[in-house]
Amino acid sequence: MFDLCHSNMLFYVYGRVNIFFADKRGIIMEAKMYVPKKEWLAYCVGALGQGMVYAIMSSYISDFYLNVLKVTPIFVLLLMFIARIWDAINDPIMGYIVDRNSFKNGKMRPYLLYTPIPVAVLTMLLFYAPNLADSQKMIYASITYVAWGMIYTSSDVPFWSLPNALTPNADERGSIISKARTFNGIGSAVPMGLFMILGFVLPKFNLSGTELEKTKYVVMALICSIIGNILFVRVYFKTKERVNIPVPEKKDKNQPNALKLIFTCKPLMLTALMGVLSAARYMFQAGAVHVARYSFYIGKDLSGLSGAELESALQANISKVSTVMAAASAIGMFGAMIAVTPLIKKFSYKQIVIVSALLGATSSLAMWFIGYEHFWACVPLLVISAIPCGTINVCAFAMVGDCLDYMELKTGVRLTGMGSAIQSFVTKFGNAIATSFIILMYIIADLDVSSISASITANPLEMTHGVRNGIFSIISIIPAVSLFICIIPMFFYNITGEYRENMEKQLAEQRKRRGIEID
Repeated sequence: MFDLCHSNMLFYVYGRVNIFFADKRGIIMEAKMYVPKKEWLAYCVGALGQGMVYAIMSSYISDFYLNVLKVTPIFVLLLMFIARIWDAINDPIMGYIVDRNSFKNGKMRPYLLYTPIPVAVLTMLLFYAPNLADSQKMIYASITYVAWGMIYTSSDVPFWSLPNALTPNADERGSIISKARTFNGIGSAVPMGLFMILGFVLPKFNLSGTELEKTKYVVMALICSIIGNILFVRVYFKTKERVNIPVPEKKDKNQPNALKLIFTCKPLMLTALMGVLSAARYMFQAGAVHVARYSFYIGKDLSGLSGAELESALQANISKVSTVMAAASAIGMFGAMIAVTPLIKKFSYKQIVIVSALLGATSSLAMWFIGYEHFWACVPLLVISAIPCGTINVCAFAMVGDCLDYMELKTGVRLTGMGSAIQSFVTKFGNAIATSFIILMYIIADLDVSSISASITANPLEMTHGVRNGIFSIISIIPAVSLFICIIPMFFYNITGEYRENMEKQLAEQRKRRGIEID
């Protein structure tokens, strides 16, 4: 392996065996790349499939519970709270299992073979609205939501741990994660597209109100869970684990346990805190359907309309607003994800996160002052506001890899599964925070969904200013505050520049002394 640690990256040649660098003297050097194009592309396609499945849950579960299953906002808040308490236990357990167990076909890959079917089944059950009494609906929602979260964790943690096992090259690992997160984001757009299409199509089948919404979510869940998991399971067959850092046996009671190693890894905790504080960035996607229902109206004049014609106009508005918002946020998010790969050649993850978060926060704040009555003026600002959705999603996962390098160098132990479990928990916790803000705004704005007729879609023009403005805040002022404060932990994160380069050099030397071989 070549000495890369005092070199500056010159250019990548993706899909080949090697990667080229220029050192400080300007001499071209060559570093080995371990992952062929077919392999990292298969991993990225699997990430796309996973994005389809996760996005339908994260973006639409609050709307489904409140406006289709019609359980109370307080119940949904409690469910999110209890589920996140369980995740705080379940996610580290899964990470510990991944770190402490190895099979003949790898540490991470076996989980990718056995989890897709239960994830698919539970995703379909999650968006099925049975005809039950209110208390029974709550029990059904609790069981399916918690079960989905547990099974998804057993799939998600090993999947995002896998890049650490694909290659020992930190830059190659960061590049794979960057591309995979971009594909994951593309997959997350699929449920949004389906939501838009079904909103236009289903009224033609004489469906309206709650029955239309039930059908819409069942179809979305079927398509996303089946196609998404087929793409996901391919990763098992198309990838190879090359890096297997052994976890040393405990020698004495004074040796720190896995949890202590994780929670005393300062860079990892700062990365996690940044992810939690930026949680409201998820509201651009999760909140889109809510503002489409209760804040924005850009459809035709409703005067004199009734029955099927009125229903069609209201559904068209929801679909149109949701589609434009999805397209705007997608442009900002995917554009940022694509830009991260060239940007990391010149800037650190820390710099990218800070600048993009400030940009997104400023744009979201400007949207708040423009207001819900000016939808088209908000659209370009939404594009800018969604930029940190892309940069943070990519950088946070790549930073976890660097944090694990730091841990391995300092302690001799690399807890890949636990590190990914922390990031998995942060992602789910962030989505839960976003969902909770949405539900709290229903309560604060006094939006009583149960008082709205189940036979027809709600009319945003009939909502009070308090309701429309309150729901609008979930895509404007709340994300603005969140993105402003999330940069605070980043000022204390120091795995950047020369420090990072020296760390990678020392880690390579340490592995060599320990006799760790890379397949």
